[in-house]
Amino acid sequence: MLESGNRFDLAEVPVSTSGADSSAGAPARPRLSAAELLAAKHTRPIQSLDDFATDIFESDEELEDFLAFTYAERHRDLA
Repeated sequence: MLESGNRFDLAEVPVSTSGADSSAGAPARPRLSAAELLAAKHTRPIQSLDDFATDIFESDEELEDFLAFTYAERHRDLA
């Protein structure tokens, strides 16, 4: 919208696409099942949540600072 004085004038803008997202003329790819996709990437099932465990904070104090900051930010606009 373009401002003209105290009112807004709507401008008509033509839009076109490059056709890059078009599938016309592209060879069809075979659809693979989830199991086939996972096998192709040599994935293995999650055995335990411990597989995701990692130390993000260097100390308990750093973790407490982060939690205090997060709590304060989430409640900042409620007061």
